[in-house]
Amino acid sequence: MEILALFQCLQPYLTVTILRQFSRVAVALLAMTGRVTMLGISRWAGKGGRYRTVQRFFFCKAIPWAMLFWMFFRQQLHRPDHVYLLAGDEVVVIKAGKQTYGLDRFFSSWYGKPVPGLSFFALSLVSVQERRSFPVRIEQVVRSEAEKAASKAKAEAKQQKALNEKRRRGRPKGSKNKDKAEVTLTPELLRIKSMLAGLLKLRAGFLSLTYLVLDGHFGNNNALHMAQQCGLQLISKLRHDAALYLPYEGRYAGKGPYRKYGDKLDYRNMPDRYLKATTIQGHIQSRIYQVQVLHKEFSQPLNVVILVKTNLKTQAWAHVVLFSSDLELAYDQLIDYYSLRFQIEFNFRDAKQYWGLEDFMNVTQTAVTTAANLSLFMVNLSHRLRLNFRQGDPDYSILDLKAHYRGYRYVTETIKMLPKKPELVLLAQIFNQVASLGRIHAAMPSFSPG
Repeated sequence: MEILALFQCLQPYLTVTILRQFSRVAVALLAMTGRVTMLGISRWAGKGGRYRTVQRFFFCKAIPWAMLFWMFFRQQLHRPDHVYLLAGDEVVVIKAGKQTYGLDRFFSSWYGKPVPGLSFFALSLVSVQERRSFPVRIEQVVRSEAEKAASKAKAEAKQQKALNEKRRRGRPKGSKNKDKAEVTLTPELLRIKSMLAGLLKLRAGFLSLTYLVLDGHFGNNNALHMAQQCGLQLISKLRHDAALYLPYEGRYAGKGPYRKYGDKLDYRNMPDRYLKATTIQGHIQSRIYQVQVLHKEFSQPLNVVILVKTNLKTQAWAHVVLFSSDLELAYDQLIDYYSLRFQIEFNFRDAKQYWGLEDFMNVTQTAVTTAANLSLFMVNLSHRLRLNFRQGDPDYSILDLKAHYRGYRYVTETIKMLPKKPELVLLAQIFNQVASLGRIHAAMPSFSPG
């Protein structure tokens, strides 16, 4: 009944049959153990959750997942007094075989190399106050043959360039100036722009969004313009060896074009006038610099924050270069907002560990889409369910939640076999005791079967 109550906000977008199937599948996922497959779900779904019913749900093409994510967030998770960021990231799921829709080789940061599998790009709303990410849109990355050929040609050209002799200094003969503001978006950026446009259309008039936070893969001019075309400011990371220049402030030479680029930033010897904060923890010194700079590949100035860490004993040092297209964003906010991007990784972890993102064995496009969206939808649903328990138990975890629903299922099936239903007091004690089995944190004694 609790699941059905939370799903009432989805009722206008699903038929009664699909909504009932969805609730059965959600309860089964909360209670089950082992790998999350259609057969496993059917074994825990109870009455009305046969294998054929689960199959019909996974192969249903009429589920508007983007709308379901948004409406559930809007009705159950949104806090009006919170500030939200929009974060995006890609997750790779390793798959074997040859029949799964979208199967390709994608780079996995876990293995540090391309691996065979499926890739999904997710957009998530991150609450600055709550420090938590809520997935709101996910789409599978399916590369076309033209995109694969272009990627392969680019890699071969890069390899060939490394093998060739170093070219002569100066500008290549015949090269012409290009307007950096006129960009041609790659198929990857076009895919993300389409997702952003759909989400921003849904939130219009309800939620204010200013910043799009992406990882260092999108620290380039094309991604910056893609974000600005959607009405957002980009926060990302530059390469550690990015060539950054101060704006030229000298006098005009009297002939030729006005000079644009001044001195090149030296990360080892940053000017003290850009220093914002210094901290020392043990023998590690951290310094934070903020400066507006120019990059020859970008069409506009960048708001750059440089974090330099130095080992005072060995003098070894390392640095990170963060940037934003918003020139007015303070350094501490820029660092905080970029660090919050990592919250989406916890969504992927939970989806893989508890909700079957790596377990599904579906091969068709519809079933793969359902499995991926369902796993991330359960991340939001489990968080909403835990809010009720965390009022009395702040450490209540997903394992505690699954133990609760599994214990509820055990007790329910056991009571069906009794000739007479126990008294309410005894029944409450039984529920409380059985639901505590497998929990990480001790159960609260105030549990009630109602």
